[in-house]
Amino acid sequence: MTEPDSSRVALGARLSELRAETGMNGKDFAARLGWQRSKVSRLQTGQQKPSPKDLEQWAAASGREDVLGELLARLRGLESQPQHWRRQLAAGHAPVQDRYVVEYRRAATARGYETSVVPGLFQTADYARHLLTQNAALMRSPRDTEAAVQSRMRRQEVLYEPGKLFRILIWEAALYANVGTAETMIGQLDRLVGLIGMSTVDLGIVPLRAPMPLTPKHGFWIFDEQRVVVETINTELQYDGREDLDLYTRVWDNLSDHAARGLQAQRLLGRVRSTIARP
Repeated sequence: MTEPDSSRVALGARLSELRAETGMNGKDFAARLGWQRSKVSRLQTGQQKPSPKDLEQWAAASGREDVLGELLARLRGLESQPQHWRRQLAAGHAPVQDRYVVEYRRAATARGYETSVVPGLFQTADYARHLLTQNAALMRSPRDTEAAVQSRMRRQEVLYEPGKLFRILIWEAALYANVGTAETMIGQLDRLVGLIGMSTVDLGIVPLRAPMPLTPKHGFWIFDEQRVVVETINTELQYDGREDLDLYTRVWDNLSDHAARGLQAQRLLGRVRSTIARP
C-alpha cells in the first residue's frame, strides 16, 4: 500500500478529533454509523479518502453538523492537482497548516530556500499571525487565523526531534520585508539567531551582495531528496522526476555555497536588526 497523501492524513486527524469529542472509541462510533470498524480506522488514518456522504454521516454521528461545510471544503482541497490555493483555502488556513504538520513529521530531511519571507518552520507566532491575516484577505478565504497560527507552531515541534535535519537558506532581502510591527520583526530576527547551532538546523543567509553564480530565483523545498514543492501566489506545485530534483538540487547547492552561517550569519542578522526603527 502506498503512503497516504498528507492532506488525507490531516483530514483523517480532524475526523478522529470529532469522534473523540463524543467520548466514544472507534468500535462504538462505527456501531453508531452502522459501518465496519475498519472503515472508521481507515478514514481516521488517511488510508481511505472519504466520500461527501461519509463526511455528512460522520458530522451527524459526532453531533457536529455545523462542521460539515469545513469537512467538505477539506475534501475539495485534496482533490485538486496541481493544488490551487483558492481550493485548498476553502476551509481556511488551518487545514493547510495541518497538512504541513503531517508532511514535516514524515520527512527526515528537508532543504528549503525562501526569498521573500522567513519560512513557516522558523516563524514566531506574531510574525505568522500577520502573514496569515494578510493572506486570508488576499485570497478571500475564511478567517481562522488563530487556529492556523497554532497549527503552524505545532509544525515547529519537528525541530526538536532527533534524527531530523532542516537545511534552510533565506535570501537576506526577506529579512527587510516589514511584517507587522518593529517588535514583531525584532522578535523574528532574534528567533533566527536562536536557531543557529541547533543540531537539527542548518541555517544559511544568502547575503544581498554575495557573488552569486545565478540570480536568486523563487523559493522551493526539497523533501527527503525525493520531492520538490514550489509555492506560487495561486498554486502549489510538486515535482518528483529525477531531472527536476537534480535541477533544484543544483540551484540549492549553488546558493548554499555563498550563504553566511554560524557567527557570520549572527552578525548579518544583527545588522538587519539595527536598521529597524522602534516607535
